[in-house]
Amino acid sequence: MWLMIFFDLPVKTKPQRRQATRFRNFLRDDGFMMLQYSVYARVGRGQDSIDKHLRRVRAALPKEGSIRALQVTDKQYGRMEIMLGLAQKTEQTGTKQLVLL
Repeated sequence: MWLMIFFDLPVKTKPQRRQATRFRNFLRDDGFMMLQYSVYARVGRGQDSIDKHLRRVRAALPKEGSIRALQVTDKQYGRMEIMLGLAQKTEQTGTKQLVLL
């Protein structure tokens, strides 16, 4: 299973930017990979693993903003299409993460 986190956090003030950066760093440190600037995903080895990471995300919630979590199967995640206009040189169409289930 995959756990996807979508968020929209305010970044108008310095404290808000700091909280948003802390939340993004938390996601990265917890094994999430960035799909887009405010969309992160990680694989889990079943519902218990997904639930554990959902609890961690809840514990790290910033005071302001909106955060959503979505669980999808590996098959559903594999059907994701990546559509690019003029791709940046840093844009990657595939993940380099090795997933062992």
